[in-house]
Amino acid sequence: MTKTKIGFVCIECGTNHPQWAGQCLECRAWNTVEEVVLSPAGVTQPESLQDLPAAKIQNLCAIKTQNRNKLSTGLSELDRTLGGGLIEGCVVLIGGDPGVGKSTLILQAVANINKTNPVLYVSGEESAEQISDRATRLGIKEDVLLLSETHLEKIIQLGKQIQPKVIVIDSIQTMATSALPSAPGSITQVRDCAAQLSQFAKQTHTILLMIGHVTKGGALAGPRVLEHMVDTVLYFEGDAGGRYRIIRAVKNRFGAVNEISVFAMSEVGLKQVENPSAIFLSNQTKPAPGSMVMVVREASKPLLVEIQALVDYANGNPKRVCVGLEQNRLSLQLAVLHRHGSIATHDQDVFVNVVGGVRVNETASDLVVILTIVSSLRDKIIPRDWIAFGEVGLTGEVRPVYNGAERLSEAQKHGFKVAIVADANKPKKPLKGMRVIGVEYLNQALQYVLENT
Repeated sequence: MTKTKIGFVCIECGTNHPQWAGQCLECRAWNTVEEVVLSPAGVTQPESLQDLPAAKIQNLCAIKTQNRNKLSTGLSELDRTLGGGLIEGCVVLIGGDPGVGKSTLILQAVANINKTNPVLYVSGEESAEQISDRATRLGIKEDVLLLSETHLEKIIQLGKQIQPKVIVIDSIQTMATSALPSAPGSITQVRDCAAQLSQFAKQTHTILLMIGHVTKGGALAGPRVLEHMVDTVLYFEGDAGGRYRIIRAVKNRFGAVNEISVFAMSEVGLKQVENPSAIFLSNQTKPAPGSMVMVVREASKPLLVEIQALVDYANGNPKRVCVGLEQNRLSLQLAVLHRHGSIATHDQDVFVNVVGGVRVNETASDLVVILTIVSSLRDKIIPRDWIAFGEVGLTGEVRPVYNGAERLSEAQKHGFKVAIVADANKPKKPLKGMRVIGVEYLNQALQYVLENT
């Protein structure tokens, strides 16, 4: 028998180490090096992949770009996030929290694809009866080929016989190959199974959809190299107990990165939300202090989101809490507000929240966050038809943000009357039905809000 080899691999970047270490020598991450069972020496190519078509050498200049038709999933929002649809031979990895709706979305998509192309759904977690019950609940009547199996070699062998257009792996952490003695879900099993499935998909021009588990930190479980192997990585965002789900593309070789699509969970599955700006705005009929709307840019789509702030006297050490925004940036914004706006909050608790559960990562939220904090502190009600966006620098200047014209156009479509933006984002021609206030410094924006509310 071949002697089992033990190695040490970083679960973040996949780097091999000669011995255990507290910090990875490559990516410098702490406590990520784990002991794993390596594959036996001498195993060069899995037997299940040896009879696939061999690769050939080609001249780059001689290769002609082919306009390959993209396969639609039947969900226009998902197609847009994927870059227009699925391409032959592409490998898509989908991750998200348990119960967020990954299997539901994939089952709805493959049911639409199966109308014109054969689909093989491989489940390593649920039984065939469980998947059948879900399909009945979703109203799916398509005869999708279903396989409950975790043995990788059997899956690839059946894939060669059936030759489906799309193969779904639910989930990659449950798959295991007989070439490795380690347990399913280990670093080496996830890495080798994903590598073999990706090679099979590329050489047979099969579309591969893999569902992946996530850790408690929200990252995909398994080695970091897993995300490098695939063509597209999609993340499910949203509370499993909530209604709305956001699918974000964090990697896409065939489309834009950070493209999002919004779905609403219902009794019959996930439904597309064509106007997501409406769900991220609160439905309060009576405006209240500490609330204002801004326009964020998510890839090719501008979205209207509402920022809320609550400022209250602190009993003890003041708290700084952000939900949907960067925590450290709030401290920076409060310091700028004190230095350049002469408004102190050192004895106040400050809570900032983004309505709807969406996360805002861009600096265009600086101006809105500061204005909502001042609105709550001074008990000033900002009208509901006002918006603002802009980056606030450490010296108090309001800097312009990209795609300012498209942001203003989106706000104009939803009936907003006043926009407070950086002076460089102010359009040369006046907008119909909207007054655009251009400011160069933070104190100008604060003065306009305090005098007109």
